[in-house]
Amino acid sequence: MRRLLFFLLVIGAQLSFSQTPQGFLSHRVKKGETFEEILKQYEITEEQLFEYNPLLGEIGIKKRMSLRIPVYSSPSPLEETTVEVSKPIYNYTIHTVQPKETKWRLAYEYGMTLAELDSLNPQIKDGLKIGQEIQIRNKEYREVLPEKDSLYNYYKVLPAEGYYRIEKKLGVSRAVLDSLNPSLTETGLQQGMILRIPDALSGQLKIENDLLVERVNLKDSLFKKKSIKIGLLLPFRANEIVFDSIEDTKRTLEERNLHTISLDFYSGVLHALEQVAALGIKVDLETFDTENNFSRLKEIVDSKALEDKDLLVGPLIPANFDFISNQASLSELPKIAPLSTRPVAFRKNVFQSVTDEKRFREHMYTFLEQQLDTTQNVVIVADAENRMIERELQSRFPWSIRIRPEASDYLLPELVDSLLIDSIPNKIILETQSFPLIASALSQFGAQNTSERDVQVFTTFRSNAYDNENLSRKALGGIRFTYPSGFKPLEQPLERDFVKKFVQNYGKPPNKEAIRAHDVVLDVILRIAVAQDLKSSLDLGETQYQSNRFLYSKNQNESYSNDSIYILEHSGYEILERKE
Repeated sequence: MRRLLFFLLVIGAQLSFSQTPQGFLSHRVKKGETFEEILKQYEITEEQLFEYNPLLGEIGIKKRMSLRIPVYSSPSPLEETTVEVSKPIYNYTIHTVQPKETKWRLAYEYGMTLAELDSLNPQIKDGLKIGQEIQIRNKEYREVLPEKDSLYNYYKVLPAEGYYRIEKKLGVSRAVLDSLNPSLTETGLQQGMILRIPDALSGQLKIENDLLVERVNLKDSLFKKKSIKIGLLLPFRANEIVFDSIEDTKRTLEERNLHTISLDFYSGVLHALEQVAALGIKVDLETFDTENNFSRLKEIVDSKALEDKDLLVGPLIPANFDFISNQASLSELPKIAPLSTRPVAFRKNVFQSVTDEKRFREHMYTFLEQQLDTTQNVVIVADAENRMIERELQSRFPWSIRIRPEASDYLLPELVDSLLIDSIPNKIILETQSFPLIASALSQFGAQNTSERDVQVFTTFRSNAYDNENLSRKALGGIRFTYPSGFKPLEQPLERDFVKKFVQNYGKPPNKEAIRAHDVVLDVILRIAVAQDLKSSLDLGETQYQSNRFLYSKNQNESYSNDSIYILEHSGYEILERKE
């Protein structure tokens, strides 16, 4: 009887001190995680943890073990009487900040989140300083990243962001993420952690020192001006179309001319207006047919129909644009040069939205200096019109050699073969706007690009001659043709919805002129809506839409030019953006 009473007394005591959990959580044990860390994280006792995980008493805690964590409505009596053991969750050590180190790089290298790094070091929330001593997690190893990583980009996980959202944003699957970031199988995605991403996959994000960061998204901004008036000047030349003849009209519109370019551009403008209307911005668009005629332009100016606008877009042709920009009555209106790569006169309130040739070349010189070195066979091919560019390249790459084309703009196959080398990479810089020379050079270098001989072709300026339909993507991809551009062709599937909607509205996919019109007009409307005027919007920084970026800088005479540039490389049938 005494034994029975004793047994009942013990059971009663246990019942009086225990609580029934309201439910359970599942916890997957991470590498290096201890009992104390788990107990502190869930605010439970060792007895409570062992009660629902009896296997712990036999084999101890193991990586990837799944634990049942009891959840209580209030602290149990056991918790109130348990003496808390004070142990650190992690051991930390001191790191001295070196030149060119950034917070995200250190977080990645030491396996920390940015929030953890900031919480340990409140003094670095505004940035690192060389020589500063900071606390970092004392891992068994440190994976040091190169200053410039040619193979990967890196991405910071945002709040509530999962695999699906990251794949939609960047185009990178869960399988690829897990393979490049093995710790994900243990930790899962955590806010503020840094992920390694393939270099080719960046979505619409921009790259700053290998880190993918969000671009300025004016669509999500607060709009201060919701009613905008735009004057659009295009050379439709409708007076030249014989509308009474269906065949003549059809033939005119099938050819590539000012009629079709204007119509394509106009469709892109309307597509942009449809989007801003959905955002609650009202645009009063008045379109003028300039007829590519100075007399007609003067009529439009004299009518004073342009003077009440918030901005003017066009004319497309530089000479006509310069005529409009030279009118004193329009000097205070922002005027957007939207399409031509040929320079316009930089006058007050002129915005050249197309990056100019000089800027392309300067940008590409810098890029080439990062890519080329004395371990490579650098060959410069330049025609007579590009001798100055040839001299500039030779001054930057003094070990390079030259190939001069023949008088009829072609390269001798024997000469090309003799100057290329099997044992080291061959880097060709091609400088010409002559299509016969372009075709000859790309054919010759493509034939030389074999498993034994590595050949890549660059140019510092890609002129319209490269748009010739006889140049295939396959041929350009074979030599990894690399060049600066202000326009990046649409990618799939990131822009699929844009193309689908455009086809629904206009019966065909958007071409380069339509996309350009959409991007230029959408950008200026959103800038004015957010900042109230175009000049004030320059502080918003660089913007990007479907295929174009805009970063305006101030020039002489209160004019502005777009400095944004893509460095693009053909790879197979794709066109990829290269990092700088």
